[in-house]
Amino acid sequence: MNNPLKGSACHSMPWNKGKLVGQKAPLRVSEIWAIRVRLEIFGRVRDLALFNLAIYSKLRGCDLVRLRVNDVCHGGHVAARASVMPHSNKAMMAVQIQSLAQSPSR
Repeated sequence: MNNPLKGSACHSMPWNKGKLVGQKAPLRVSEIWAIRVRLEIFGRVRDLALFNLAIYSKLRGCDLVRLRVNDVCHGGHVAARASVMPHSNKAMMAVQIQSLAQSPSR
């Protein structure tokens, strides 16, 4: 019995063959501002606030997506600080929310 799927499974190419893997170079200031401008132009307020919070707090992506609205907003106002427990070291960390990250939700 010739099974066409059986032979192709052992000769498939890895998904990341020829791609850059590992740590990437940090964003340049010009690239950060280009991303901010595009998010503002398209009216992506939530994405802009998350992007600014990521830049200023230096949290990893998995820590940012675990944040809830209640963590950063209290009674309709953006809090000046938020407490986050990073995935890497499990120690509570206070994050300062900069004014630029606060501005889109006003």
